Amino acid sequence: MSKRLLHTPEGVRDIYGKEYARKLYIEKKLHEIIKSYGYEDIQTPTFEYFDVFSKEIGTTPSKELYKFFDKEGNTLVLRPDFTPSIARCAAKYFLEELVPIRFSYNGNTFTNTTNLQGKLKEVTQMGAELINAPGVEADAEMISLVIEALKNTGLTRFQISIGEVDYFKGLCEEAGLDEDTELELRSCISGKNYFAAQELLAERKVAEPYHSILLKLADMFETRESLKEAKAMVKNPRSLAAIAHLEKLYDVLKLYGVEEYVSFDLGMLSKYHYYTGVIFKAYTYGVGDAVVKGGRYDNLLHQFGKEASAIGFVIVVDDIMEALSRQKVELAVVENKQTIVYKAGDNQDFAEKLKETKALRSQGISVELIPN
Repeated sequence: MSKRLLHTPEGVRDIYGKEYARKLYIEKKLHEIIKSYGYEDIQTPTFEYFDVFSKEIGTTPSKELYKFFDKEGNTLVLRPDFTPSIARCAAKYFLEELVPIRFSYNGNTFTNTTNLQGKLKEVTQMGAELINAPGVEADAEMISLVIEALKNTGLTRFQISIGEVDYFKGLCEEAGLDEDTELELRSCISGKNYFAAQELLAERKVAEPYHSILLKLADMFETRESLKEAKAMVKNPRSLAAIAHLEKLYDVLKLYGVEEYVSFDLGMLSKYHYYTGVIFKAYTYGVGDAVVKGGRYDNLLHQFGKEASAIGFVIVVDDIMEALSRQKVELAVVENKQTIVYKAGDNQDFAEKLKETKALRSQGISVELIPN
């Protein structure tokens, strides 16, 4: 056997022993809060038809999907993202349902990217989706849920950054940008690439004041008070409505008592084009990327035949583990395991020790029975 077969492929890893116990503990603490908000667990397939994650849906680019074929020749993909799968489920099983539907999930996702930069190709995600709930109260519920879930794992040093896709879209419309320019600029701003955004705006001859305003979005982090400045920079109804929505959202988050964890970033945009309004990300120390990503996707279920508003988020469990470890946060992982030794070849001693072992196991205690 080749020695290389003992190693895992690039971008995946084995988790076992104490590390896996920590991971299960984190999942348990996250799930406790999600369940406390009334969300019901759902399990979707590890692979779906390619069309569920197609370009029209606005999810992961095709080149980053793990694709394969079934015996009928259909193209299948390992899920890169849970949200389209949940949307498909909601359309299939709750097509006529009008009351709010709350789903939660836990599982692995797969992204076939060559530019790893320390990221895994397979990660464990836990998340929640709230369907048939269009109001600012639903947005606040999801953000509050994220904050409480992160706190329940032991994290205290984190920040939720909130954006609004419609602010950017309205500003692009007001500036007269075509769709291709908007998409390219969106990519620059999403990656906080100030110089690429500046070059693009100059190349497309975007006039002032829009050149400066759009450029500012690439590096704009706002407090509640400075949303007024953002409002003063625009005239179009779409962007103004987006700011008004964020102001209302902040007021509801204050009722939840979580406003200290919240900031605003109007330059926040996502590679997932199905987001339609509020989007948010959670950042913490020790991890380069966001540990939570979420937002509103009011048009996505339409792709599967259901007209419904929706908002959701995903927590990357592996990144939470990394953050807790780097921040030296101690987890209350209880190792309730005992060892009982019997004399090898002594049937009477084995019978006595086995009886003792069974009694402890019946009390929920983990016991390993080993020979001396």
